[in-house]
Amino acid sequence: MSATSLTWLPSSTDLPKRIAALRAEAAPFEQWITLAQTDLNFVRTDMLNKALTETFPTPPTNGLLAPPFRLAILGSSTTKHLHAGIRIAALRRGLWVDLYEPEYGQYFADLIDPASALHRFNPTAILFAFDARHITRGLAPNQPDDAAAQTIDDALNHLTTCWQSARQSFDGLIIQQTILPVFPTLMGENEQQLPGSPAAAIQRINARLPTFASNSGVSLLAIDQHAARHGIAAWHSETFWHQAKQDIVPTAAPLYGDLLARLLAAAAGRSAKCAVLDLDNTLWGGVIGDDGLDGITLGQGSAEGEAFLAFQSYLKNLAARGIILAVCSKNDEANALAAFDRHPEMLLRRTDIACFVANWQDKAANLRHIAQQLNIGLDSLVFIDDNPFERNLVRSALPMVAVPELPEEPALMAQCIADAGYFESLALTDEDRARSTQYQANAARAALAASTTDMPSYLRSLDMRLLWSPFDTTGVARITQLINKTNQFNLTTRRYLEADIRAMLDNPAVVGLQLRLTDRFGDNGIIAIVILHLPPDSQTTRTATIDTWLMSCRVLGRQVEQATLAILATIARQHGATHLRGQFIPTAKNAMVALHYENLGFRSIPGMEDHLFELDLSEYKEQDLPLHVLEMVLEPA
Repeated sequence: MSATSLTWLPSSTDLPKRIAALRAEAAPFEQWITLAQTDLNFVRTDMLNKALTETFPTPPTNGLLAPPFRLAILGSSTTKHLHAGIRIAALRRGLWVDLYEPEYGQYFADLIDPASALHRFNPTAILFAFDARHITRGLAPNQPDDAAAQTIDDALNHLTTCWQSARQSFDGLIIQQTILPVFPTLMGENEQQLPGSPAAAIQRINARLPTFASNSGVSLLAIDQHAARHGIAAWHSETFWHQAKQDIVPTAAPLYGDLLARLLAAAAGRSAKCAVLDLDNTLWGGVIGDDGLDGITLGQGSAEGEAFLAFQSYLKNLAARGIILAVCSKNDEANALAAFDRHPEMLLRRTDIACFVANWQDKAANLRHIAQQLNIGLDSLVFIDDNPFERNLVRSALPMVAVPELPEEPALMAQCIADAGYFESLALTDEDRARSTQYQANAARAALAASTTDMPSYLRSLDMRLLWSPFDTTGVARITQLINKTNQFNLTTRRYLEADIRAMLDNPAVVGLQLRLTDRFGDNGIIAIVILHLPPDSQTTRTATIDTWLMSCRVLGRQVEQATLAILATIARQHGATHLRGQFIPTAKNAMVALHYENLGFRSIPGMEDHLFELDLSEYKEQDLPLHVLEMVLEPA
C-alpha cells in the first residue's frame, strides 16, 4: 500500500465494471459521489475522472452539489497530472471544480494582465503552488548571512505580492502551498550552519509562511508536513522532475487532491460538525454489557488501555476546538452511562456528550435521531465505529454520513480521523471553542421544555436576551464562517468572503447585523446574521432589501425571527424606508424556511418568479415577545 493511500476510505473493487454500470443505467449522480468515496489510486482516479467528465460535461443541477468552484492553479511546475485527483476529491465532498492552469512559467504574467485568460476565467479560488528551485532563486551556498537572509525575505515578499495581486483582482479563497523540501543537504545534520543552503532555506521559508499567510488572510496547503510524515520519496522524484518538471509525483495526486478539496469544502461550509461515537471497542476495549464496568480495558496499566485513553484525549481536544461529540451505541443506556459516570480512568464524561443515544435500534435510525436532536444535517456527521457491519450499514442507508475505516489497532484511531480531514477548518473563533458547552445547554433547555405544557411561560422562564450589533472588525471571521456554513435556515445561501464582509463595514448603503442570544442556561453565541441593503435616495417607494438572513437552528422556536424582524423594521424606518423586501432562493437544504417571510406577514409580490416578498412598514406592528432585545455597544477595534 502506498504511503499516500486514502486508508480511511473503503477499498474499491471492480471499478471499471461499476463505472460501466453507472453509465449504462444513467445512474443518479449521488452514486457517482459514492464511488468517489473510496480509496482510489492514481490510475483509478484518472479512470473515474475521465468517465465523470464525459458523462457530465457540466455539473448537474440537482441540489447535491455546492456552487461550483473555479480553481486556478498558479504554479512554477507541471500540475496537470493533479487535476483528476482534485476533481474526484472535490466530488467526494459534494463539490464541483472547474480548473484553469496557465502556460508553463506564465503564472505571474497571467496574474497581472487584466486581459489574460486567467482574468477571463475569473477564479473563485486560487492555489499558488511553487517548487523549491523556483522559490530559492538567487540563493548560493557561499553567500554571507545577510545576503542569504535577504534572498529568503525576497521569496516571502514575492508570495505576498502574488496574494495581493490576486486579492485586488478576484473575490475568492487564496491558498498557498508550502514548499516541498526536495534539496539534499550540503553539511548534513547541522545544515542550518550554512547560510546559503537551499535545504535550510526551505525550512526557514516554511517556518515563516504561517505567520505571513495569517496576516494576509491566506490559507495554507501544508504538504511539507505530509512529506515529513510519509517521506519525501512518497511526494517527489528527481526523475519525474527532470523528465516532466513535476514537483509532485503522480502517485501522490489522490492524496494531494484530497488535502486541497478539504480546504475548498471548509470554505463552502461542507466540513463535518459532529463526531458520533460507538462505545464498545471504540472508546474502550471490551463489551461493557458482558465484561462489566471493571472488566473493560481503559487507562494506565496496559498498552491497549492507554491507546483507548489517548483516543479519548484526541476526541476531547476536538470538542475543545468546536467539534460536537455524540454517542450512538447498541447498549443498555444504564450500562453505557456507567462508564462515563463511574469509571475512574474515563477521560470523556457525560457532560462532554451533546447527544447520548444507547439502545438496541439500528444505528442508521439513531443517527437520524441525533441529527434531528442537534439540529444539524446528516452530512455534518462522522460515524466512528469499530464494527465493519455497522459501518457498511450506515454507508448503505445514509450515504451522506462520513464513515471512516477505523484501523483494528486502537493506537492508530486518532491519526486515522486526523488523516481523513473531515473536520477541516480555515479559522477558529470564540464561538467554535464554546460550541460543546452550547449544545450541552441546549439539552438542558430541551429537558425543561419537555417538562412543561405552557410554551409561552417556558419561553419567558428562559430570561432570553437578544443582543444585536452592526458588523465589526473583531467579528469578521465568525460572520464569514456562519455565512458559508449555514445551509438550512438560510433564505438566500449567498456566500461571502472575509474581504467582502470588510468591504461592507465601510459601505453606508449596507447594514450588517450580528445577533447573539443568551438565556439562563448560558450564551448561545452569534446565532443570526442579516445583511440589509438600504434604499437608494432615487426610489419613489423607498424599499430596504434583505440580502442575507440566516440563523442557527439551535434557537428555532424561540421567536428570534420575530424579534429580528422588529430590529430590521426599526433600522429600515430610521433610514427612510417605507417597505422591506426579502427573497427566498430554494436549495436542497433550506426548505424549512420556504414560508419564512409569509409567516412574518410579508406578501408575495405577484407576477415574480424569484420568490420575492414585501412588507409595508406602515402596517407593521411589533409583537409582545418573550425576549429582551438590546443593542450591544461595541468598543472600537
